[in-house]
Amino acid sequence: MPARPSFDPQRALQLARQTFDIEAQALLGLKQRQGDSFVRAVEAVLQCRGRVVVMGMGKSGHVGRKIAATLASTGTPAMFVHPAEASHGDLGMVTRGDVVLAISNSGEVDELAAILPALKRVGVAIVAMTGRAESTLAHHADIVLSSAVDAEACPLNLAPTASTTAQMALGDALAVALLDARGFREEDFARSHPGGALGRKLLTHVRDVMRTGDAVPQVLPDTPFIETMHEMTRKGLGATAIVDGDGCVLGIFTDGDLRRLLEQGRDLRGLAARDVMHRDPRRVREDALAVDAADLMEQHRITSILVQDAQGRLVGALNSNDLMRAKVI
Repeated sequence: MPARPSFDPQRALQLARQTFDIEAQALLGLKQRQGDSFVRAVEAVLQCRGRVVVMGMGKSGHVGRKIAATLASTGTPAMFVHPAEASHGDLGMVTRGDVVLAISNSGEVDELAAILPALKRVGVAIVAMTGRAESTLAHHADIVLSSAVDAEACPLNLAPTASTTAQMALGDALAVALLDARGFREEDFARSHPGGALGRKLLTHVRDVMRTGDAVPQVLPDTPFIETMHEMTRKGLGATAIVDGDGCVLGIFTDGDLRRLLEQGRDLRGLAARDVMHRDPRRVREDALAVDAADLMEQHRITSILVQDAQGRLVGALNSNDLMRAKVI
């Protein structure tokens, strides 16, 4: 067996910095190479009645999967089809009206070249992302996006490094241009990411997390103080709403209000809910975003908030613990 080379920490750090420099220069060069072809590619996708079908082999295939995922999550229906599998039946996934984004640094990958004539017969538009403008892929394409780089970061100039970085960045540029042209907004992003933090913030409404029915503490204005306290204790919200006969919110009484009364040394035995309630409390509509309720609670330094309908009737309540359980905060 050959002797194991010794590790040189300084050379490792030098190569890392060199890699960053080479790939940064590759991206700056990529910026200068984009022009009318990039605009035409964006227009082709915007006019597409089907999906963007991304193809690539090897490292370009890995990049292609990421590009397809980015497009799909930003408003452009897309999927990845492996070129080798396409020649064995998966080509049926590609239909007239689709746009094929074919990725290959050399533009001469056999598996991709073999299906280019078939793709032309289907009648799809082919956008090539390649480092060679005179390649087989480029000649078959309707639009050619240059992803050429001067050198790979690999010291042997063999392993795809700077070239795959350029492909990834060019795919991101397409996605960004497309989402802007479509007027894609945060709300649209959230709908395709319902399980993420942004999705929870932009798709979760107060009605989705609030306490309802018997879980909502509420008493009438003439309810004796001791019964008011029992209601708070039973429901475990740290507060109770005070409502009129129609269920409209008149006020709220909280643990904080109780503490302040005790500090004042008041005799509470003969008081009713109306005597201790905080009038005109902060409220939120059930159709409001839960994140807006959280912001309101933080702004006013309160831990509980009442929920009312359009007529001012009490329909729910929630506190900071409810919002944390829903991962809104």
